[in-house]
Amino acid sequence: MAARTVSPGSMVLALVIALFLWGVAHGSSSIERSFDVPVVLHGVPDDLVITDQTADVVNVRLLGSPAALRNVVPEKLQYAVNVANAKPGVAEFEVDPSGLDFPRGARVIARSPARIEIKFESRVTKSVRVRPQLDGEPAAGFEIKSVEVEPPRVRVSGARSALMQIVDAPTETLDVTGQTAPLVRDTRVVLGVNHVWIEDAPSVKVHVEIQAKPPAPPPERRGKRG
Repeated sequence: MAARTVSPGSMVLALVIALFLWGVAHGSSSIERSFDVPVVLHGVPDDLVITDQTADVVNVRLLGSPAALRNVVPEKLQYAVNVANAKPGVAEFEVDPSGLDFPRGARVIARSPARIEIKFESRVTKSVRVRPQLDGEPAAGFEIKSVEVEPPRVRVSGARSALMQIVDAPTETLDVTGQTAPLVRDTRVVLGVNHVWIEDAPSVKVHVEIQAKPPAPPPERRGKRG
């Protein structure tokens, strides 16, 4: 019986079909990919301050086709948490990524963390004295006569525990080295405490009065003894 010959055209067609099937199979196979989704808090009550949060991002792992995962735009993802009903203390929120808008053909298979804890503290406000900070010394023969701040006090707000640490509001350091004349400078108030901020304008005006030292009194002359 004569051997059947295969034409070159049939071989090429078979190769094309094989390559096509291979591409379809690999193009439609599912792959995994993870995304870090930033946590965004909504509805924070005006009378509360957030002082701690266990996670700023949620890692979401997706399973889907390469085409579907290529359509995910990480910059547009955010995990929203509604905290409008929060009270002072620690609140726990279960992480449910089902509401995230992922392309068809991609599904969530894991998320981390499973829950987010957020600590809320009562927000309080108080008025504190502004404390000007000076560095250096005026030129020889001159001295600082007085230092005044306008306004002399500012209102600060923040978490109750943090506000208890504040007794005054220091300014940025003003250098008076070698000065011979009065200084007037706009400078910022620097609290240096987390979860506290200035309710008023963050800058104040510092007036430094510099004057020549008065001449030293002449040495006392002692009278001659008789």
